[in-house]
Amino acid sequence: MPDETLKKNLPEIDSTELEDSRTVIADENRSFLKKVMVKGGFAEPYDARDFTDVVFRIMRDLMETETADRVEAELHQEVMSTDEKALQMEVADLWKDRNPLVGFLSRVRPPWQGPGIFKIDSDRFLFRAANEGGLPPQIDREQAVKAVFSATKDELSAERIEEIAGWLPDYVQKLWREA
Repeated sequence: MPDETLKKNLPEIDSTELEDSRTVIADENRSFLKKVMVKGGFAEPYDARDFTDVVFRIMRDLMETETADRVEAELHQEVMSTDEKALQMEVADLWKDRNPLVGFLSRVRPPWQGPGIFKIDSDRFLFRAANEGGLPPQIDREQAVKAVFSATKDELSAERIEEIAGWLPDYVQKLWREA
């Protein structure tokens, strides 16, 4: 008989209290690139890595070398736990410019902010991020930038977070604070 209980001594289970094996991983337990992928809407970790690389380059363009060095000193978590060699790196490796010539020039030139200097305003920041980062049209550029900002802020001290905010243009600074 289908309605007959076979084992009467088992406790009843409340199905709302069952843990689903597909539960989303808590944000603090995600790797850097997983955070960027999930929050930014990227399909692949390589896309998240490449976009992060561009956002970091633009951020460094805005800062003095000493500030960029202090940021790099705090970014030592691995970007993603993986067997793929192309993703075996620390966040600091993404922060550094991988092009030696560009890296050298960025260390000797002044920041792109200040009086009489070519400025990167918020529109130019977001335009560069989307275009240089190869952002697909279905991904919102502000959401993607905030994803990088959020994952980065999780790696930094409060002092460094405030220092970076001081270098960002108005609207991008707002995105940084919201991330």
